[in-house]
Amino acid sequence: MYKTQPTMTGGCQCGAVRYALFETPESTVCHCRMCQKAVGGPFAALSKVKTANLTWTRGQPASFQSSSAAERHFCSSCGTPLTFHYLDGDAIEVTTGSLDTPASVPMTKNFGTEARLSWIGLLAPGQRPDSPTAENATREVVSRQHPDHDTPND
Repeated sequence: MYKTQPTMTGGCQCGAVRYALFETPESTVCHCRMCQKAVGGPFAALSKVKTANLTWTRGQPASFQSSSAAERHFCSSCGTPLTFHYLDGDAIEVTTGSLDTPASVPMTKNFGTEARLSWIGLLAPGQRPDSPTAENATREVVSRQHPDHDTPND
């Protein structure tokens, strides 16, 4: 499948778009308002590689030029945010959560801290989303999420 073994793989939630990285990424967190809106969360966790070291292995992502300087890729089927990159740069950042093994890429820096939400760091450990609570005690959940590894193309 690959000329050389990738260091990491990843993709979107539905599996329509998959990628391989051919270097170990450096991971950071960006708290800027643009990143917050792009991922729909309080910050974006991003893992940077040289653009030449990312290959799309299944499907092609859609793109959105989020500013005059940058573009972001996402899955047009399920909406998963996948990348951020400066148009004139030689690097691209994949969303760390879209990696198959996100725990293996610890964050090393914070950016955009002027927009960091004041409650970040104040949250206590929570419960698992599948733990029984009054709200979900009778709810049956069947995941449609693509597994965290490459699968054969159908």
